[in-house]
Amino acid sequence: MMRSKIMRPHIMVALLAALVSVPAICASPKEEIQHLLSAMGDSGCLFIRNRKQHTATEAEAHLSMKYKRAGSRVKTADMFIDKLASESSWTGEPYIIQCDEDSTPSREWLSAELLKFRAESSPP
Repeated sequence: MMRSKIMRPHIMVALLAALVSVPAICASPKEEIQHLLSAMGDSGCLFIRNRKQHTATEAEAHLSMKYKRAGSRVKTADMFIDKLASESSWTGEPYIIQCDEDSTPSREWLSAELLKFRAESSPP
């Protein structure tokens, strides 16, 4: 007995319904980067750039400016962290985030924030 290779209509409808109801699994790179910028700005931490202290709001503005200038060359949040938000493009000195008494390189601080955001954004 030969089975038809045409999918039965009720199976096709069920598959399409399942695909349509699946939520987005993760945020877009632009959303992730925007989250990192906001997290930095809202952190209340100090941002140390080229041995000078800046407020969290100033840090957000500085990194936003670098992101805007980079334009489409920055394709992912990981690339944003690695290429723009980890060190001074002038001196090569690493950026430091100082929250209370703890000082952390911005690469580590932002990477941890990105992992946390991705975990919170994924479906259970």
